[in-house]
Amino acid sequence: MTTEFSQFDLHPQLVQAVDELGYTTPTPIQSAIIPIFLTGQDVIGQAQTGTGKTAAFALPMLHNIKPGLGFTQALVMAPTRELALQVSKAVSEYGRHLDVRVLTVYGGQPYRPQIQALRKGVDVVVGTPGRLLDLLQKEALDLSGVRLLVLDEADEMLSMGFIEDIESILKEIPGEHQTALFSATMPPEIRRLADRYLSNPQMVAIENKQRTVAAIEQRYYLVNEFDKTAVLTRLFEVEEITAALIFTRTRASCGVLANELSNRGFSAEPLNSDLNQDARERVLSRFREGKVTVLVATDIAARGLDIDHISHVFNYDIPQFVEAYVHRVGRTARAGKSGIAISLITPGEIRKLKRIETFTRQKISEAAIPTVEEITAHREAVLLEKMRVWLKRGRAKKERELIEQFVAEGFDPLEVAANALKMARGDEKQRPIERVSELRAAVASRGKYGEAKYGDSKSRNGTYARGSDVARTPGRADEMDNDRFKSNKSHEQGMVRLIFRAGRDQGIRPADVVGTLAYHADIPGKTIGAIKIREVHTLVDVPEQYVPQVLAKSGDYQVRKQAITIELAK
Repeated sequence: MTTEFSQFDLHPQLVQAVDELGYTTPTPIQSAIIPIFLTGQDVIGQAQTGTGKTAAFALPMLHNIKPGLGFTQALVMAPTRELALQVSKAVSEYGRHLDVRVLTVYGGQPYRPQIQALRKGVDVVVGTPGRLLDLLQKEALDLSGVRLLVLDEADEMLSMGFIEDIESILKEIPGEHQTALFSATMPPEIRRLADRYLSNPQMVAIENKQRTVAAIEQRYYLVNEFDKTAVLTRLFEVEEITAALIFTRTRASCGVLANELSNRGFSAEPLNSDLNQDARERVLSRFREGKVTVLVATDIAARGLDIDHISHVFNYDIPQFVEAYVHRVGRTARAGKSGIAISLITPGEIRKLKRIETFTRQKISEAAIPTVEEITAHREAVLLEKMRVWLKRGRAKKERELIEQFVAEGFDPLEVAANALKMARGDEKQRPIERVSELRAAVASRGKYGEAKYGDSKSRNGTYARGSDVARTPGRADEMDNDRFKSNKSHEQGMVRLIFRAGRDQGIRPADVVGTLAYHADIPGKTIGAIKIREVHTLVDVPEQYVPQVLAKSGDYQVRKQAITIELAK
């Protein structure tokens, strides 16, 4: 075996497994971590996702345990069931020649099989904090024999609120054990956790000049909030997408966007915390197998995803925290592939974009939204290329016989071919190119950091949108504001005005209103009318026929975990 992993003096069975998996050269974090871990010293590894950190801790961990002792010797904690499954699979593959027994435990699955496996004895347990703590409380998990502990993606576990669970678990592990902590970022809470539970750890930071993968092309499009879906569908027309992951801010908008993309002819499904475990696994399975091209997800739902063929990551909603941006875009350009990360940025979010650029130490380039002419030209180019491929293949014998029949009937061959192409383009009629409005006039000038400077109080203090009519001209909302929203009654025939009990002070945006109503009340988002966001409430027009079901769900509405009530405007 010529693999460079031989230099670490690992068990020959481990080197053999690595060689069989096709790995020959260790990544930087593997070269740094493996020798330290083999000595038994505590270690902190700071590296972004996709750098090979799983092998960095799994190989020395497997080297140091003795399979078949009948009790748990190593424990790996991961933030999500997807990451836990991924780590467990990797550990099993690396330890294939050592007869290592690995068990994955996570919520949403029956306890009995996990408890039975623990009673029979396993060498390595990989699990999420919540399920691990449950098993401890049921006295089914015994950590007294643990000598190796790994905390994987610690910053993600922090952001998901697992720190208290982690500390409860750590208290059950004997004092004499080795700990490895891995985290893409090092917020103060993680540093405090390391100071409390790690003993003289050696720090390894694999940090390039840029914090996001160099193979990721990053760009943004400056758009109006209410134009996001239209812009997204335009991008879908011209991007060469193998598989796309779209991030939204809320569960409600996640479901609505997936539904709207499906209605427009794009194969899309939502992945959010509303789905039970079986449903999540079915969705992920379809996405991995290529049966679904687009996955629309929230940050929590997408944590720990490890799917190699994602070509594009879209930030439909820019994340609140810059660290989340790194984690999101890291879902593409994996396993040596390149990838594209696209963000839809509203004028008021320019400052956030600058913060992301500062944190990642990379410039994110602005791009122009594809025009109708460009999309039309792209469609024609794709069609012509398909035709060239088929013409070169020469596999249209039956179709040629049909053409000859038309020619025999006196039709011009060119006319026959033209009509055949017209029929082939029939699906384009089902996918119209949506209009996109010009940027609002209020953002014509920008300040020092690119933030919008507004010229009048209405632009600064009021927000207007409409669920179905997004092709507005700059400033139109402000002109209509006085007329449309003087009273609590809608001026449009067949529409009823409702009060959405949250407004600017709660950070409400038009997309939140449309997404929440459409998702919980199960009404088409495009039917929602005028929306006016005020300080503590929002006025929204809904078609009369949907009002009963909207009001019936009043106790179910939530925006960013905040309960919202809806009532008739009086």
